[in-house]
Amino acid sequence: MDLLQSSYAPEDASSPELSAAASSPDSSPLRLPSKSAAPAVDDTALALSAAASGSRPLDPSLHLVAFNPTADQLWAPILGPQHPHAPISSASGNRNHKLGHVEDASVLPFLFDEQYNTFHRFGYASDPSGLHIVGDAQTQAPEPDTVYNLAPSEHKRRRLLAKADNQEEPLPPEAKNPASEEWILHNKQSPWAGRREGPPAELTDEQKQYAEAHAAKKAEKEARAEGKGERTEVVVKSTFHGKEERDYQGRSWITPPKDAKATNDHCYIPKRCVHEWVGHTKGVSAIRFFPKYGHLLLSASMDCKIKIWDVLESRTCMRTYMGHSKAVRDISFSNDGTKFLSAGYDRNIQYWDTETGQVISTFSTGKVPYVVKLNPDDDKQHILLAGMSDKKIVQWDMKSGQITQEYDQHLGAVNTITFVDNNRRFVTSSDDKSLRVWEFGIPVVIKYISEPHMHSMPSIALHPNSNWLAAQSLDNQILIYSTKERFQLNKKKRFAGHIVAGYACQVNFSPDGRFVMSGDGEGSCWFWDWKSCRRFKTLKCHNGVCIGCEWHPLETSKVATCGWDGVIKYW
Repeated sequence: MDLLQSSYAPEDASSPELSAAASSPDSSPLRLPSKSAAPAVDDTALALSAAASGSRPLDPSLHLVAFNPTADQLWAPILGPQHPHAPISSASGNRNHKLGHVEDASVLPFLFDEQYNTFHRFGYASDPSGLHIVGDAQTQAPEPDTVYNLAPSEHKRRRLLAKADNQEEPLPPEAKNPASEEWILHNKQSPWAGRREGPPAELTDEQKQYAEAHAAKKAEKEARAEGKGERTEVVVKSTFHGKEERDYQGRSWITPPKDAKATNDHCYIPKRCVHEWVGHTKGVSAIRFFPKYGHLLLSASMDCKIKIWDVLESRTCMRTYMGHSKAVRDISFSNDGTKFLSAGYDRNIQYWDTETGQVISTFSTGKVPYVVKLNPDDDKQHILLAGMSDKKIVQWDMKSGQITQEYDQHLGAVNTITFVDNNRRFVTSSDDKSLRVWEFGIPVVIKYISEPHMHSMPSIALHPNSNWLAAQSLDNQILIYSTKERFQLNKKKRFAGHIVAGYACQVNFSPDGRFVMSGDGEGSCWFWDWKSCRRFKTLKCHNGVCIGCEWHPLETSKVATCGWDGVIKYW
């Protein structure tokens, strides 16, 4: 211990105070001297610099400053004359560019573009400070305007003045010849316009053949386009095919027979085909019996024609109506049958006179009409409703030709319009897989039917007792809805077995309401019993899709069907 104490004893241990403190038992133990790795600071230089930093500016040639100067010292101007033989680096301490000192300026992009375009258009501009004008002093006005502040008339005036100034010198006579270099120099519009093209080289035989073939193909295409344009402008005409339009008593050929009446109250399912009407060149899309009597049958086809057939006597085509340039989608008789509506994919709705074949009026909104219907009330036969491809139901007043109402709530193309509740309301179905009930004349939905399991319903028929609606659903079944206040689905009645997915096959009732019938995608016509929902019979009717079926209004066991094979059959 004595050796350790002697080794750690301080150098000045000879003093009696230190030796007494070290030898006393109550004193604290000795501590080692502290050491720092930082370099020693010259306090003298700091004191001198602090004393000199009062007001003296910094030398711009210094590369090392031992204290923190103030902003006034750092940016103080250099006083006194500069050395005439000093190098450039020492004499230009404030330079940040080889040509001098460039100051930063905050300029908005719009202001910069404005001054830039003004300088290139008129030869002057304002500097960023806004105090000086840079450019040609002769073109400066007392208060020069920028290119964005001048009126168009002033632009035009200055452009004409500049053009006049440039044309003060007379042009050489060679400049009037377009084939000369001078003309190109005086009339060029772009940097690439000064080069004159040489004379065209002669084409090779292969190039000549290609050019001739290209010209012939282009001419054929233009001729085809012109022919297509001519076909779209269809001339409305009608042809009568019967023996005479009026009989010896002066009655029209559409006059129903006087003895036409229902022979029996009960309807029976047909068993065999009685007659075939073949006259359409393409598929038949819809058929309609003459209202109340059924002595005539109207058919619409994809060959752009509408035909009307005699059902009772000669069973021939009586008249052809040609007025659509594309396939006819839907047809609808008026209450007395003297007029009918037709809707085509040419986006036109035409109102025809059944007897004469003349078009009374044409309606169009620029969209494809999918269904057309007249108001069933006798005093509202001039009101037309049409379901369009743009999700709207449009209502026209045919007397004035004006659109009086638009029902716009559906989210897809409108497929059907069915009047219920004594024609005060109507039900519409759409591609949005919903049913909507409307008050006639009020574009507000009073009942909205949409369920996750529902499918699109392209055809709806009203039961003869007006209490039920039969809707053809694209999940291969026919659903029944009540027409009362709640428009509920009748879950106990469901007709299935046929295949209609993807086709807008028509559903219909027998006049006494005992049977439900529908076509299907395989060309058959199905019959079900209304009460038991059991299938009664299936008739193989057409080679293609059986798209439409109508029960004769008076002859209780006669049914007409149409299909995409272009044939109409009478059963």
